[in-house]
Amino acid sequence: MILAFDIGGSRIKAALWDGTLRPLGEVPTPLGDRTAFQTAIAGFVTGKETGIAISIAGVVDPATGVGKVANIPAIDGLSLAPALEAATGLPVLVLNDADCFALAEAMQGAGRGHHSVFGVILGSGVGGGLVRDGQVVTGAGGYAGEWGHGPVIRGEFAFQCGCGQVGCVDTVGSARGLERLHRKRTAELLGSEAIIAGWMAGEAEAGETMALWRDLVAGPLAMVVNVVGAEVVPVGGGLSRAPGLVAYLDEAVRVRILRKTRSPLLVPAECGADAGLLGAAMAGVAAWA
Repeated sequence: MILAFDIGGSRIKAALWDGTLRPLGEVPTPLGDRTAFQTAIAGFVTGKETGIAISIAGVVDPATGVGKVANIPAIDGLSLAPALEAATGLPVLVLNDADCFALAEAMQGAGRGHHSVFGVILGSGVGGGLVRDGQVVTGAGGYAGEWGHGPVIRGEFAFQCGCGQVGCVDTVGSARGLERLHRKRTAELLGSEAIIAGWMAGEAEAGETMALWRDLVAGPLAMVVNVVGAEVVPVGGGLSRAPGLVAYLDEAVRVRILRKTRSPLLVPAECGADAGLLGAAMAGVAAWA
């Protein structure tokens, strides 16, 4: 029996896994109070759990256990698992939210039945996670799968990234990145939903922005697919929910990879809003089986 959490900058969602994911509710995330954060987690413990598995919007170094969680200052730089183990008396596993998404999709979503699954997030940011044979690949520092960062974009669309580098895929491939591209091209301030709606309606300017977005994102993603050998790429996040967008990007990625296939490579994610909880629970099952 796994107590699973999906922790973001505004809400902590909890669920119990006993073969089925059973939601337990949610509470606000205490951003600046470490004691309140630990109390919020401990408040869901009943004493019947095998352990606690957490999906969090941050990166945990597998060698040290120290987390980088920029949007929750209370736990940024903390070895979160030992701290919560002391507060709850249970073993604790902490994973990156994109890794949990990828694991959920690999085990029970669009990637089930495949050996190598690269899960992609296209939302407020660009992220990813790699799963091979049902195991998350963490890598040095916990940064495996983070294809959204690195100076890969050149020229007039090489924007400054929050990570400190210039030209990251995150700066153009995310929802804010799409808006940035459109503003750079047209000087028009439009939200990503309006741009996508215009593209779907056949509007010329929106169509050109979407074509540019696809071209800038498809190349780096194709390189990732070549490197990791992904058999399938489930795509989640807010942008992925736009009808036809995943197929639009898939078409461009498949012509850029070395392995030629007529079958879709990029596919819409299937696990929905519970992917973080489900992936954390799956990781807990593997850890404490």
